[in-house]
Amino acid sequence: MKQHMMQHVKPRVRRSTLRLTPARIGIYAFLFGAALFFLLPLYVMLVTSVKTMEEIRLGNIFAFPLQVTFEPWRTAWLSACTGVACEGIRTGFWNSIAIVVPSTLLPILLGAMNGYALSFWRPRCANLLFGILMLGAFIPVQVMIFPLVRVLASLGLFSSLTGIVLIHTIFSMPVLTLLFRNYYATIPHELFQAARIDGGGFLRIFVQLMLPMSTPIIVVAAIMQVTGVWNDYILGLIFAGRENLPMTVQLNNVINTTTGTRLYNVNMAATILTSLVPLTLYFISGRWFVRGIAAGAVKG
Repeated sequence: MKQHMMQHVKPRVRRSTLRLTPARIGIYAFLFGAALFFLLPLYVMLVTSVKTMEEIRLGNIFAFPLQVTFEPWRTAWLSACTGVACEGIRTGFWNSIAIVVPSTLLPILLGAMNGYALSFWRPRCANLLFGILMLGAFIPVQVMIFPLVRVLASLGLFSSLTGIVLIHTIFSMPVLTLLFRNYYATIPHELFQAARIDGGGFLRIFVQLMLPMSTPIIVVAAIMQVTGVWNDYILGLIFAGRENLPMTVQLNNVINTTTGTRLYNVNMAATILTSLVPLTLYFISGRWFVRGIAAGAVKG
């Protein structure tokens, strides 16, 4: 009888009530203000890019467009003047793609290999080499531009796609090596020793053991490298050459042109098109980025 009564007794479920304490209200107010601070410029850019110039001249930058038009987007992509040529920023987009892809794959591969070597194989003077790499991360880019111009010119790589990819690879090595070294430092050393006992060499252990375990940090490195290379302006302007100017340089030429009437809707559309790749990457891979950081990207 007692057991029968206990079966019919439903356990009480404690419901957590949301209490609006002053601290919670302050947190919500701060988050709302931060979101508004970052989203308001994007909103102004979006609504301006679909307005006509007649409506823009009215001065109501926060108002919704009375007549939505996508002609500024078409003009920005196909026929906006980026200097002498009026072919839009599509050429700069494909130039940026051609620069970003090798400038992401090659540095990640080299950074992973450097971090793997410094974590497990410990070559002679490994700490000195790592210190030199880290020192390179604190040297301003502007200090190294002129020597790099001379070096690339002597090698015949100045103003070429190969040259700009090489420059991005060089400047990314310190940070990527640090990321992968700290990540591999969290992996148990017994796995490496077991692979060595089984006869694995440097490349075999790296390809078959370390790389499959490196997905979180590879995602972090890819996000950092893609956004860094895509948003770069000064290196692309100096080292890419006229035929390989990235999208950021083309955008600067569109916005700062002094010929004709300044088309604010076209400028806003060109700006959004230029930032579309980093924004999409952050929205899609933001969760992976947090996981990679939590998995050891800043440990060590």
